[in-house]
Amino acid sequence: MGEGNRGDYASVNGLNLYYEVHGDGKPSILLHGGVGAIEIFGEVLPLLAEGRQVIAVDLQAHGRTADVDRPMTFEAMADDVAALIGHLNLQEADVMGYSLGGGVALQTAIRHPEAVRKAVLVSTPFKRDGWYPEVLAGMEQMGPEAAEPMKATPMYLLYAGVAPRPEDWPVLLTKLGDLLRQDYEWSEQVVALQMPVMIVVGDADSIPPAHAVEFFGLLGGGKRDAGWDGSGMSNSRLAILPGKTHYDIFYSPALASVVAPFLDVPVSGTE
Repeated sequence: MGEGNRGDYASVNGLNLYYEVHGDGKPSILLHGGVGAIEIFGEVLPLLAEGRQVIAVDLQAHGRTADVDRPMTFEAMADDVAALIGHLNLQEADVMGYSLGGGVALQTAIRHPEAVRKAVLVSTPFKRDGWYPEVLAGMEQMGPEAAEPMKATPMYLLYAGVAPRPEDWPVLLTKLGDLLRQDYEWSEQVVALQMPVMIVVGDADSIPPAHAVEFFGLLGGGKRDAGWDGSGMSNSRLAILPGKTHYDIFYSPALASVVAPFLDVPVSGTE
């Protein structure tokens, strides 16, 4: 797996899931946001691949992964990620996702904790109401009627350049809209997580910083002073990046600079 960057497909859950392998070392799965693809991460991906193996994925109906006859759900895509980890014969992997991919990463940690060493959740709420109201209003408008107007966006140009069936663009927006309109609240499952988790948001993100702090609290963070020796610190982390929005955090080198040290720390008692 370490012979240089390469793309391949894994047959998982009836889906031909596209993935690329970058770098060598401990494996980390990297998941893009809605209507995105691997390429959105820009220079973040090679920065993360310095000292670790990054397995970047195109999720169902996104990028080079063609859609199949099933709804698009966080749970199904999380099962795809876990199946990919098994397909690659990895005992476990770190899982990092942005926005939609963060929801998939969180569900992978919830549904398949044995497969996830650490989780990094970028610009991701633990409940649908964590998004600002104006963002939720935008999600309500996602659907086939948005397909033509969105052809003017860089996301469509990326999709049209790599998708097996570019004509499926309206299908992607339809299924994504159906997913984004579904309510969810995962606080009970978050509290039960045992692996280290890092929450990362921009201070001008689509999610209020207060929500990220609440998320961090569910993970046991921010409960007390850590003490001189750090013994009061939880195993999870919170990073709020200054001057970053939902629309530039995923390709900011600052993202890699805060995530890499978190991934580099051994998991106590197991490494």
